[in-house]
Amino acid sequence: MSRVWDVPVQDSTRVRDVRVAAEAACARAGLDAHATAVAALVATELGTNLVKHAGGGRVLVNLAALSDTFAEDVPCVQIASVDHGPGIDNVPAAMRDGHTTAASSSLGAGLGTCRRISSEFDLHSRPGQGTVAVARITPARAPGGPHPRDVTSRPGTRAGGITTSLARADQSGDAFSRVRSGARVTLMLVDGLGHGDKAADASTAAVEELRRCADLPPAEILRRLHTALRATRGAAVGVAQLDEDTAMLTFAGVGNIGARLRTGGAWQPLISHPGIVGAHFPATVPLRESAWTPDSLLVLHSDGLPSRWVPPEDPRLGAHDPAVVAAVVLRDAGSAARPLRDDASVAVLAPEPRTDPHDRTP
Repeated sequence: MSRVWDVPVQDSTRVRDVRVAAEAACARAGLDAHATAVAALVATELGTNLVKHAGGGRVLVNLAALSDTFAEDVPCVQIASVDHGPGIDNVPAAMRDGHTTAASSSLGAGLGTCRRISSEFDLHSRPGQGTVAVARITPARAPGGPHPRDVTSRPGTRAGGITTSLARADQSGDAFSRVRSGARVTLMLVDGLGHGDKAADASTAAVEELRRCADLPPAEILRRLHTALRATRGAAVGVAQLDEDTAMLTFAGVGNIGARLRTGGAWQPLISHPGIVGAHFPATVPLRESAWTPDSLLVLHSDGLPSRWVPPEDPRLGAHDPAVVAAVVLRDAGSAARPLRDDASVAVLAPEPRTDPHDRTP
């Protein structure tokens, strides 16, 4: 199931709740004691920053995967801090190890330390609009072995996202997954019908089936999912598949899954077909093919997001971690005055990084 820990942080009393959530996620993922301590430190730092610098926000903890699609499938806890605060004037300086502001973090850790000890860490901030920070924690490396972020020989297409639940329930009926099969990278977002445990059963079944059929084209994947989900209440599913050899992206969707592709600075919608995977499957599934370029960016989302959400205008956003992009989209689509009214998930596919948005040299 898509387990979610969603902690609102409006004052210092909630920082402990953020740490407890991170530790619980590590226990669910089976992470070792060292990784759990790292997650607790990072979560505490991010929660403290929300109180001291952002006027509050929320921390979302998900079980996830590393962003590089060449990376091994290892247990991973993702901690995302989201706020509508004043933003950070000098992000590169804030990301340096040891940088802090007066009376900032009670632990004295700083964002630079969070970056250094996390398996993956990224941050996006714009003055007057807020900040999003995402950290991923994986099992501790063996003595003398490589760090999880250095396992692969080259960076590949990146994928990631963020999942929330209605009314901060433990389970979300939404889920996303990415699977690599040779030169094909498949990103799927699934929204189980309704919400709660039954919806989560459907999305979990879809994620498990994708691992067995990711070598198939998107329309065939959807048909396989339809069979696998017949014992559930069904789901809306969007499947995007990138062939890195041909630089072509193919998308197919059934149900109310939103998809938008940015290429050449312009956004275009990719339309899903009406139906329910596992219950009412269409006779034909339309496919949409598009060229994939070094500046492309794909956003999939469930109907927990307003259908008329506005894509981010920041031209550098695509250089950030896909989960950061997803969190920015999710944050800007809702507010305290206009809360999201369903499970909501956003998944993002991005090219391999060409430039870093920050100086991340250790």
